[in-house]
Amino acid sequence: LLSLIFTLTNHFSTMAVSKLVVVHGGELAKDVAEQIVAKKPATSSISDVSLQPASQRPKALLGLKDDTLVCFVMQTIENAAPAEEGGSCLRFFKRKTHPESLLEDNKFSFCVLGVGDSNLLLDRQTTTAQDCNQVAQQLDSRLEALSGKRFYKLGLADERTGLQEVEPWINGLWTALEK
Repeated sequence: LLSLIFTLTNHFSTMAVSKLVVVHGGELAKDVAEQIVAKKPATSSISDVSLQPASQRPKALLGLKDDTLVCFVMQTIENAAPAEEGGSCLRFFKRKTHPESLLEDNKFSFCVLGVGDSNLLLDRQTTTAQDCNQVAQQLDSRLEALSGKRFYKLGLADERTGLQEVEPWINGLWTALEK
């Protein structure tokens, strides 16, 4: 088991990524996606960083080359629903007609950061970032089920706590990209 964990950790940290596509679903997600782009180190080996709304032809993401990392920043709004902009992307990847190997052939590398607001969960006494980020959790697990390669851990942030989880996650992502 330790050998497998070491192999997987080594595999993900040595993947050669030269392009980053940051896909955002929701207004708050767009703000966070812009932060990811803005924090690109001046000395970064990533040659191309782009922003794209999640509603912009999610199927086109399947045609990206294997040197591209797709970073999804997805917002969950009331009732565990995606923001309007992120809904089509989530629905596309959740289609039951997709084969489990959909993302395997093109070596689809991804990471997911969820942003939500636990203030919208009025029916609970205690809440965490995990409680208000169902969209990101669903997308992350579905991409993995479709044989996508997770490049960086799932991040979950809560607007109620000032999105304090965002900056460390972004810094960690850029550190992983520079390895």
